[in-house]
Amino acid sequence: MTDHPTVLFVCVHNAGRSQMAAGFLQAIAGDRIDVRSAGSEPKDAINPVAVQAMSEAGIDITTGTPKLLTIDAVKQADVVITMGCGDACPIFPGKRYEDWQLDDPAGQSIESVRVIRDEIRSRVETLVAELAP
Repeated sequence: MTDHPTVLFVCVHNAGRSQMAAGFLQAIAGDRIDVRSAGSEPKDAINPVAVQAMSEAGIDITTGTPKLLTIDAVKQADVVITMGCGDACPIFPGKRYEDWQLDDPAGQSIESVRVIRDEIRSRVETLVAELAP
């Protein structure tokens, strides 16, 4: 890893889980960790319920845009965290991979998305403690 590790969050639509994780990582780690997110089948916009849930936590993710997962994005990352994208995520030697089993917030109520948000925050806090204590 470099002085600033790069973390790539990947989910299918890059509209909910990966955007929330990227928002938390950026807020918690600041410039100590480079943050990216992408999706195997990105949507046109971020899930508005995810935006609302993150806003309640004091984090604005409205500037994010769902992006297509590329091989280059994976190659540039030190840590790749997948969230339900399955075999769509390419594997390269020397990378740290984690699969976070999290419910998809698409179509969920704000109450359900808050639970997902809080689980993501907890996992991101652990990740930051490991990568950039």
